Formats: sequence, C-alpha cells, structure tokens
Amino acid sequence: MCIVTLMGCTSSNEQTSQDASAMSGVAMVDQICSLCHGLTGESASPMFPKLAGQQKEYLKLQLGDFKRHLRSDTSGAQYMRGFDHLTETQITELADYFSRQSPMKADADSADARGESIYGNGIPESGVARCGSCHGAGGEGNGRIPRVAGQHAEYAIRQIKVLQQTDQRPRDDSMKSSNHSLSEADTESVARYMATLGAKP
Repeated sequence: MCIVTLMGCTSSNEQTSQDASAMSGVAMVDQICSLCHGLTGESASPMFPKLAGQQKEYLKLQLGDFKRHLRSDTSGAQYMRGFDHLTETQITELADYFSRQSPMKADADSADARGESIYGNGIPESGVARCGSCHGAGGEGNGRIPRVAGQHAEYAIRQIKVLQQTDQRPRDDSMKSSNHSLSEADTESVARYMATLGAKP
C-alpha cells in the first residue's frame, strides 16, 4: 500500500506519520495511495499491486497486518514505515474505496496454457490444489481470499515466492503446501494466466 510514498519511501519523520492519522481514507487515496497504486487502484508498475475491485475484507486484513508489521517480507518491509498510525476508520475507508472500484483490468496478452491448467486443475501428482477452488473460477476471490484476476504477473510471482520461502504470512498457511510444490516455471505460468482473467473474449 502506498501510504509509503509519504511515510516510507521518503525521509518523512515520525510527526508526518502521526499527522496522517487525521486524514480521511479518501484524502489518503488522493494524496498518498494514488502515487503508487493509481487513483482507482490500477497501478501502472508491477512493483505495486493493483487494488481495484479487491475484496474488502481481504484489504482490511492486509492493512491491519501492515499496521502491525506482520507482512515483513523483504519487498513489503521497504514500504511499511508509518503504517503504525493507521486508524481502524482509515483502514475501513481505504478498503471500502478500493473494493468499490471497477475490477482490475486484465492483461489479454499473457495467455499461458500451462498456467490455465494449473489454475483450473492443480497438479494432483505434486499435491498442488486447484487455485480456482479458493480464488474462484474467474479469480474473483471471496471475503478473506484475494481477487487474483488481472493482477500484475510479476507481483503475483513475488507473492507466491514469499509464501513458498517464509512463515511471515500466518493467514496464508493453507497456501504453503501447494506453493512449495510449484516449480519456478509453474509459478510464472500460473501468475501469467491469472493476469489474463477478466479479459474480454
């Protein structure tokens, strides 16, 4: 989340972080979050996840985890300074705002047959479950389970690798066994396929 542009990526001091706690969620989107994630949550750079149309409950949980420094993988840790001062009201307002945006746009050019097979069928012989069994056939997610349809492939690859290599996402324990069985090539394939979900035929 790009509160970091003001409070993490720059040399802003502790007082600046505290001052931001008085902002409304909408003001934070306009002045802070949009700088990395885009005003409607359609981030242009795969360094930052698309948030448009993301599940509200999932966003609230992740913002809460950032606030409590529970998402401390290397890439996330770079952008976490200042989240300590997020209020519950801001978390709710931010999650509500981004969840109400039009769902993230798909990348119609990254079709991947292997990824489609893994997403829809899993890899039974390796113990990899069907991605769609939790994330939905269309990648829409549900409640605490994130929308993956249209997400940047590069971002999805990084997150899958985090789940493979660390115990720093306690909410995602159910993903760990499946992810450990994914090869790097399969990880890239399924991420590319998820990026196409939601594309118009």
